[in-house]
Amino acid sequence: MTLESHLPRKQRLARYTASHHERYRRMALSLSRELRGRYHVRRLTPKKGDTVRVLSGSYKGREERVTKVDYRHYRLVLDNITVKKADGKMKQLPISPQHLLLTKLNLSDPWRRRVLNVTTPEGEEGAGESATAAPESPAPEGAQ
Repeated sequence: MTLESHLPRKQRLARYTASHHERYRRMALSLSRELRGRYHVRRLTPKKGDTVRVLSGSYKGREERVTKVDYRHYRLVLDNITVKKADGKMKQLPISPQHLLLTKLNLSDPWRRRVLNVTTPEGEEGAGESATAAPESPAPEGAQ
């Protein structure tokens, strides 16, 4: 663990010159209370497909899905969070991760499932139950 300076110029320099794994770690978002209780994890790095709640700014209270994670500039792009440009076109507005809270997780990534100790993705819990029921019925037949 590196000791960080209190000088703003050194803090800015550390942000601008951070390696990709440091940027990944700095982008971590807090989880909602419900997710904290379920997975016993306080913070996670956002992935495309996660749902987040905006905590501050003009879009406060909105829940949107993450469409892009920009580690280089420490920003997230969300669905339906847009701003009107001078020529009248709409542009997606990048938001700082400090203003966001994870509310739903995209569990399609096997690495993330392993970190959270999840066996099946959230939407496929019914499929996981039928898969566990199938091996139980042949076992008693084989025992006879």
